[in-house]
Amino acid sequence: MREAAVLEEVARKLDEGSAAAVDLLLAARGRVLVGGAGTSNAVAKRFAHLLACSGMAAVFLHPGDSLHGASGAVRADDTVVLISKGGKTAEVNRFAAIVKERGAKIVVFTEAPESELGRMADAIVRVAIPADSDPFGMVATSSSLANAAVADAICETVLHELGYTREAFAATHPGGAVGERIRKERIL
Repeated sequence: MREAAVLEEVARKLDEGSAAAVDLLLAARGRVLVGGAGTSNAVAKRFAHLLACSGMAAVFLHPGDSLHGASGAVRADDTVVLISKGGKTAEVNRFAAIVKERGAKIVVFTEAPESELGRMADAIVRVAIPADSDPFGMVATSSSLANAAVADAICETVLHELGYTREAFAATHPGGAVGERIRKERIL
C-alpha cells in the first residue's frame, strides 16, 4: 500500500523535466548510455534494456567503470542518463563531468535538482519520495520503485513518439516467451 501512495505522489510531482528528458532521448543522434550506482545501478540497467527493446541504441554503462576506461565510449552525439537519488555519488558525478567535457547531453533522475549532478544536467527528471517511504530512510525500496516507474513512463512515451510497431518489437525481441508468442501469433 505504501508503495502505491509513493507512486501517486511521484506522479503528482513530475514536471516539464520529464518532457525535456523525452525530447533529449528522441533527439539523440548517437547512443543512449544509462548508468547509476548502488540500487540505482539496477534501475539503470533495466531502463537501458527497455529503451533498447524500444528501438533505441541504448546500453548500460557503470559510472565506476567509466573512471577506468569505459568513458572512452562517450561521444558528443550521445545522451547519457544518470540515476542518483541525492546527486552526490562521487563516481556518478565524476562520470557526468567527463560526459559534459565530451559535449554529450545529460539527463538526470534525482530528488535533488540543486545537487552537483543536477547542476550538470541538460534535463532533470525529479523523482522525489516522502522522506519516510524507505525503511530507515536508507533501504531504497520505494525510491527504486519510483525511479523504475518514471523510467517506464518515459519509455512508453518514447515508444509512442517513435511510432515503434509491434513488428519492429518482434524483430528486436525474437527470443524467450515474448518472441515465441509473437511467432505463434504470426502463424495463426
